[in-house]
Amino acid sequence: MAETSETVYSFSAETLNGHSVSLSDFKDKVLLIVNTASQCGFTPQYAGLEALYRKYKARGFEVLGFPCNQFGAQEPGTAADIGAFCERNYGVSFPMFGKIDVNGEKAHPLYRFLKKEKPGLLGPLGGGAIKWNFTKFLVDRSGRVVDRFASTTKPENLATDIEKLLESK
Repeated sequence: MAETSETVYSFSAETLNGHSVSLSDFKDKVLLIVNTASQCGFTPQYAGLEALYRKYKARGFEVLGFPCNQFGAQEPGTAADIGAFCERNYGVSFPMFGKIDVNGEKAHPLYRFLKKEKPGLLGPLGGGAIKWNFTKFLVDRSGRVVDRFASTTKPENLATDIEKLLESK
């Protein structure tokens, strides 16, 4: 695979409250980027994501949540609905972004990049398509995508991988 100079820091996205944020604001941090949904069988993973965030935040770790309604229409709410749901049910304090598409012609540029870097089981021929909610991308401190995890991978099972990246500077 050809080396690219592009990193996640090349992208920006709107938060749930409509503010544009450059991912370069997260430079030198280990990131876990996740497409989320409020009405999915995997929605309880919010608790595990929040636990990881609280455990490692002080060491330079961030979880970035990107709500998506492309899988079974499991994220139908407005930005306000999503924010209230996450806070009320899971105490989510990590950054949540506005609803995006992760697949197809309208896929957010960040997700096009993530899928190109780590195409997953469907591989490059499948366009790296995201198969479902709560697919996770682990990004190192230099903004490079180092791994991709399926929806079925529980957040707590990523602790060892996160710790390794936090220890390497």
